[in-house]
Amino acid sequence: MRLRWPRNTRRAWAGLGAFALLVGIGTVGLAVADDAPTVRRVDRVLTMPEEPGSERTVGIDTSYFVAESADGGAPRPAVLLGHGFGGSKDDTREQAEALAADGYAVLTWSARGFGASTGQIGLNDPDREVADVSRLVDWLGERAEVAQDGPGDPRVGIAGASYGGAIALLAAGHDDRVDAIAPAVTYWDLGEALFPNGVFKQLWAGILFTTGAAAPIGGELPAEAGVDPGCGRFTDELCALYQRVAVAGASDPEALALLAERSPAAVADRIDVPTLILQGQHDSLFPLDHADAMAEALRANGAPVRVEWLWAGHDGGISESGRTEERITAWFDRHLREDASADVGPPFRVTRITGFDTTNGDTLLAGASGDAYPGLDGEKTGTVELSGEPQTFVNPPGGAPAAVSTVPGLGGLGGFTGLGFLPAIDFPGQFARFDSPPLTEATRVTGSPTVRLRVSSDTDEAVLFGKLYDVAPDGGSESLPAQLVAPLRVEDLGPEGRVVTFRLPTVDYPFEAGHRMRLVVSSTDIGYASPAGTARYTVALDDLRLTLPTAPGVATAATPVPWWVWGLPLGALAVAVALVAPRVRRRAAVSHDPGLAGTPLAITGLTKRYARHSDRYAVRDLSFRVERGQVLGLLGPNGAGKTTTLRMLMGLITPDAGEITVFGHRVGPGSPVLSRVGAFVEGAGFLPHLSGRANLELYWRATGRPAADARLEEALEIADLGPALARPVRTYSQGMRQRLAIAQAMLGLPDLLILDEPTNGLDPPQIRAMREVMVRYAEGGRTVIVSSHLLAEVEQTCTHLVVMDGGRLVASGPVAEIVGTGDTVLVSTAEPMTDAWLATIRALPGVGDATDTESGVLVRLDGAGPETLVAALVAAGIPVSGVMPHRRLEDAFLTLIGGA
Repeated sequence: MRLRWPRNTRRAWAGLGAFALLVGIGTVGLAVADDAPTVRRVDRVLTMPEEPGSERTVGIDTSYFVAESADGGAPRPAVLLGHGFGGSKDDTREQAEALAADGYAVLTWSARGFGASTGQIGLNDPDREVADVSRLVDWLGERAEVAQDGPGDPRVGIAGASYGGAIALLAAGHDDRVDAIAPAVTYWDLGEALFPNGVFKQLWAGILFTTGAAAPIGGELPAEAGVDPGCGRFTDELCALYQRVAVAGASDPEALALLAERSPAAVADRIDVPTLILQGQHDSLFPLDHADAMAEALRANGAPVRVEWLWAGHDGGISESGRTEERITAWFDRHLREDASADVGPPFRVTRITGFDTTNGDTLLAGASGDAYPGLDGEKTGTVELSGEPQTFVNPPGGAPAAVSTVPGLGGLGGFTGLGFLPAIDFPGQFARFDSPPLTEATRVTGSPTVRLRVSSDTDEAVLFGKLYDVAPDGGSESLPAQLVAPLRVEDLGPEGRVVTFRLPTVDYPFEAGHRMRLVVSSTDIGYASPAGTARYTVALDDLRLTLPTAPGVATAATPVPWWVWGLPLGALAVAVALVAPRVRRRAAVSHDPGLAGTPLAITGLTKRYARHSDRYAVRDLSFRVERGQVLGLLGPNGAGKTTTLRMLMGLITPDAGEITVFGHRVGPGSPVLSRVGAFVEGAGFLPHLSGRANLELYWRATGRPAADARLEEALEIADLGPALARPVRTYSQGMRQRLAIAQAMLGLPDLLILDEPTNGLDPPQIRAMREVMVRYAEGGRTVIVSSHLLAEVEQTCTHLVVMDGGRLVASGPVAEIVGTGDTVLVSTAEPMTDAWLATIRALPGVGDATDTESGVLVRLDGAGPETLVAALVAAGIPVSGVMPHRRLEDAFLTLIGGA
């Protein structure tokens, strides 16, 4: 099994570390990017001792990347890139090529037991994998193109995620030649990661062991003498450790000691190099408290440290790979190249979700930063009061059925948990629940909330799982921030029980006003081992206050700029104003045309060129009008200029020539007349943690218009979302978000409604309902403009059409006029059509063909006009009752754009 997460996340366990030295030559490759230097790759297998003093060796598969230098080959710093658990050096190739193109010498490798490297997995054993990295550094120290701090001491940094992040930390602690590191989504204490607070993380441990025990893809398990095939690629001691704790469901001192010596925490006092820590918020394997422990230890050593909480983690999420890899490069620029101008980013940054793009379902992310890392306890703390009597619940036999929070590995496969699509489940009789009153104001929790509980049991210990839910105002829906749960083993309970401080999962999460916080303490969780025997637990609030860490200083901060950054533009603006003021005054005089006050939309000579192309046009010399009561269909193939036209109509972009007037007022960015326009163009962004109703209310408040003018209930009726309106938008399907976006466009019942592909994501009944909505909307004296690719829907819905192709107007007018100009007519008869009559019609001069259908006979004219046909039919004795043009919109559309 190979564990992956979406790129940046995808180095899903990014790798252990390393094996070095001595030859075993491989292949040479080239990697070339546009406008970038040629990057050369050399593959080698380096041979090194299996362990200190051993005559047995292992082969470490490496790739070395160096770009052709424009300065004649001046020495450059080096970077080692570690890969993920279950992966290989190939997973880091893209980042290696980018770093090499930026002027670094980059060495990647497959750790022992992975990829084409031999040997057994030692989980970053200092005598094996960590020693391998030191030998890789030795090899770099012999390269003439690598900058050296001294003999055999290359200027080198190490980056990697998960397994590779840990090897970066361990190498920095064991080898003082390492100059800077950038570990990502990794662990500080492996024992605490797999046995947090004394509770066995059995599901993640099983995934790890299975991944390491399985044969590599296309390879075989080691066939060496004495190797236990049940252990796969793991060393015997690790195999025995896992088998022991998996059966017991708990750790033992020997297991914790072995894991501790292979953890960065074991060399905490020796890691003093500049460190960029990148940790995932959606990560039940290595949660944010591991990054906190790293930062605290390294700062105590005097190391420069930056901390970032990424959105993605081992449980899935959304890739930020491009941005994070750029930040890692900047980090090495500052600390390896000693480039003081390199922007290494703020001391603390956290990624936050800001909404969805309803056109494609993409999640919109933004970063918030602070001048200091707030830690798990935040910059400040607040409290919320919980209520609830002492509650007794049970641990079921064998710990089953188990509550569900995160399902390890599943989020990484589908990306679901990062968006909150997997529900958390708590089984009745297995948990206690304590609720807060509705929050009077929004509260963003940044850190780890804590609560004091009194715990008692009919046994001497209890294994508990705590999680903090966000409960919607209706009380019926609840969300679990980042799908995280915190385990806690409470021992030596005694007859009276014990008071414990329960630290809940670390999150960065906004609880909205009107929502409640719900503390759930459960006896089981699917990711962890619970006691096999039945037990009864009683949990009570020892302190009614739930302590909430906050970080009010973490926000997007304005950066001071030199005077000339604003002074020069202001000076240029003053000159520009002096030059164009006369023209502005002339234009202002005609910014309103009373003669068009009753016309919803008039476009005249509209032109927009593509950026940086003076001779290429997105829209060219476009002119048309839309009147009250019309439903206008804006049609055209991809690239016809439809969306560009709509964006100019909304004032989102400025035309190069021509003008747009809405009810007689010229349109530009921020034009007041746009308050009479409702639009759904290129999607709408919603706050995913808010309900559909709350999103609409918040949007309307942002307009600054009176609440009574929103006509909210009418818009909600249009949306037809039913009970889903009370649910967080992150749980919506694409079709539901589409309907909510259209309802948002209809808030206030604007006089002009613009809809760009409104039926995307809707099922047939919803499309029919949307058609009826648009028709009724226009019948009330308002105007609707629809851009759509569904020609059949346009034909049934729209009264008028504008057809564009290549940015130009091809045709405009009533639908019947545009459709009814074809060469086919539908002939209906007073009596059923006979074969003889059909043969007569086909034989008439000027008739190309005739086909009998349920609606009548379709006659394709070939030279004859409709009048001539009618006369000939009557003369032939055929009882004609009607003749009408017959052509589908699709036929007319293809004819107009040259597709038929």
